[in-house]
Amino acid sequence: MTAGSVQAAALGDHRPAVANARSGGPLYRLVRTADDAAPLILRLVLALVFFPHGAQKALGWFGGYGLAGTMGFFASMGIPAVFGYLAIAAELLGAIGLAVGLLSRVAAFGIFSTMVVAILTVHGHVGFFMNWSGTAKGEGYEYHLLVLAMTLVIMIKGAGKASLDRLLTRRVEG
Repeated sequence: MTAGSVQAAALGDHRPAVANARSGGPLYRLVRTADDAAPLILRLVLALVFFPHGAQKALGWFGGYGLAGTMGFFASMGIPAVFGYLAIAAELLGAIGLAVGLLSRVAAFGIFSTMVVAILTVHGHVGFFMNWSGTAKGEGYEYHLLVLAMTLVIMIKGAGKASLDRLLTRRVEG
């Protein structure tokens, strides 16, 4: 970094940051998104579904056990605390991020990861189908596959229309 660029940065000249963003810097690549309605629909539905689950686990809302109860349950299953907190954050904060369209790829990745772990640790051995008849010993993973597909679309396409990510994209692109 040259003395001139240090001075420009100290005086609030953000041209180097904007140039980096326009050239495809990491933050720009993370938030860039088109004015597309499909990701909007997917992220709003995912937010609507996952917010209550996250609120159950973190806040005890909607009949949930709250943070202490959820962490106790995770511990009884042998899930390390750090992964329990990450799962709760993915569901609650991820849902909020998807609702407003902020860092939507990160939010979608968190939910994606939670669903992969749910399939591998809880639902995979039950089989594909949900337990509609109540005769199986748990729920299958068909729902989780739908969520994986939805989150993959958001990770690929971004937040889409009516999102804070889109607002940031427009600011950077001028």
